Amino acid sequence: MPSKEHTTHFVKRSSPLGEAEFTGKSHWVPNTDVYVTKEGLIVKVELAGVRSENLSIHVEGSQLRIRGERPDCCRPGVCTFLVMEINYGAFESVLELPPGYDLSQAKAAYMNGFLRLDVPLAAPAATTPTQISIAP
Repeated sequence: MPSKEHTTHFVKRSSPLGEAEFTGKSHWVPNTDVYVTKEGLIVKVELAGVRSENLSIHVEGSQLRIRGERPDCCRPGVCTFLVMEINYGAFESVLELPPGYDLSQAKAAYMNGFLRLDVPLAAPAATTPTQISIAP
């Protein structure tokens, strides 16, 4: 069970809008759940239609950055939408996690359109940028 210092959790979410890399491209932020368990923190990201090899996960300090792209290759070139709720193109989600979790020890898995990161309770966050691999 998390110690008393881990009982209040806040996750700050930001968007890369305005970053040069995304200028002129479509951009969206995927639906994300972040919750606490007795082992640590779970980040679950809804990414239907995104291939795991098109995802990148980077950690810098307590910041988790998830990037990728969902291609729009299923519809004809000329069509008229009656409903359009699915986002396509580049995405980035940046989460500032609360203290008390070790992102350098996070494990990632991608299954059935969901990316799941398990972040254990541990020592202070890493101070150098790292990349987390996605298990098949």
